[in-house]
Amino acid sequence: MELYRLSAAEIVAGLKARRFKCGDVVRSCLERMRKMEPHIHAMLHIATDSALESAAAVDAAIEKGRVPGCLMGVPVVLKDNICTSDMPTTCASKILAGWTPPYDATVVKMLKAEGAVILGKTNCDEFAMGGSTENSAFGPTMNPWDVGRVPGGSSGGSAAAVAAGYAPLSLGSDTGGSIRQPASFCGIYGMKPTYGQVSRYGLVAFASSLDQIGPFARTAEDLRLILSAICAFDPCDSTSEDRPAPRFDLSDAPLRGKKIGVLAKLVDSKLTADLQAALDGQIAECRRLGAEIVEVALPKALEYGLACYYILAPAEASSNLARYDGVRYGAAHKEAKSLLELYVKTRGEGFGPEVKRRILTGTYVLSSGFYDAYYLTAQKVRKVVKQEFAAAFERVDAILLPTAPTPAFKLGEMSAPLTMYMADIFTIPVNLAGLPGISFNAGFSSAGLPLGMQLIGPRWSDAMILDMAAALGKKSEGSIAEGGVR
Repeated sequence: MELYRLSAAEIVAGLKARRFKCGDVVRSCLERMRKMEPHIHAMLHIATDSALESAAAVDAAIEKGRVPGCLMGVPVVLKDNICTSDMPTTCASKILAGWTPPYDATVVKMLKAEGAVILGKTNCDEFAMGGSTENSAFGPTMNPWDVGRVPGGSSGGSAAAVAAGYAPLSLGSDTGGSIRQPASFCGIYGMKPTYGQVSRYGLVAFASSLDQIGPFARTAEDLRLILSAICAFDPCDSTSEDRPAPRFDLSDAPLRGKKIGVLAKLVDSKLTADLQAALDGQIAECRRLGAEIVEVALPKALEYGLACYYILAPAEASSNLARYDGVRYGAAHKEAKSLLELYVKTRGEGFGPEVKRRILTGTYVLSSGFYDAYYLTAQKVRKVVKQEFAAAFERVDAILLPTAPTPAFKLGEMSAPLTMYMADIFTIPVNLAGLPGISFNAGFSSAGLPLGMQLIGPRWSDAMILDMAAALGKKSEGSIAEGGVR
């Protein structure tokens, strides 16, 4: 069996039993990248030398009878907005091309402490702004199930890499669905933890009150392993909650006796026939596994959540991205004759169209004449969204709904910004409320495209919804997409 096909749990077990070496696993994954990358373009940086050095260190530790950690020898790839001191962090933007941070993000330190082997950095929408990974300054990523379609975004490279077998695990970031939607499009698990559950220290900021790091995996057991490694309090992150780390133990009957909420009306979004059938199938499966189905309503969250998000997120982005000015780090225009000209030319040439669009939008809604009408109103709507979820969770344990209203769409199909934004209608409210959400594969469309379903839980219910998703997604997990490449 090709070692790149192994799950993280199988790699750990195999290394403990000395059935193979970590170096063999890493070389198999790197060879898989070499074969698939011309067709998928999921990677922006492949750390071949350092990965092989880390693998050798793991093998040496095992030879001495030591267990390096719960992720010992497991290959992992990272979204390129997570800081790494030994490889570039570009956020898929020209303005940070070639920039290497002076430190590792907390999650990177945690992975390394548990023995994980970092294989490289993945492609994404520039500064995590997009839903298809077509906004990268270095070219789009393709979906491994159909290379004519997008993998989702903004963490499309991280999702595609796991789906294509580059590594069993990856990290992405989720500001409005950027982990869950790519997981749905690529047929894998993707988890957006509760805001404050995973440290954001070292995550390049897009919208600080919404951003959250989270993992991708092909199996629920693998997701359990990596969440166990990264869910811990971090004093370096002011939004990290100082609370006991959750126990991610998968149980035998996680839905028995639970109440699962379903939406009586999914706004005006008409699901495809395949997605509606998948949703109906998951509702029936919940009942079979012992859950009670309860209708709930989130009228304001689904009707106004999208508009609320596209005021608040650009507002925070316009502030966060002000630091890229050509003075302190990153690209700088070489021929500017004044400070103002340096700002204008550096940012004009360094930022792509979608990033500029959101900076301009954010600056507008924060301006003195429009602050109350837009930004302040959006903050009030956000409070209502939180209240609606709180009321729903007084009646149910979790909410089930599609991750996205469609399967993966074709490259270039959603070129109109508003059309693209609508693809996040089911994921955005979760970020506004700071809740945990997980996407799992619920089968395939008639065209062979993955269909994702999403479970949402109250704050700090991360372990519970992972347990539920493991039971519901078990039949469809573990597959590796070939992208038509043999």
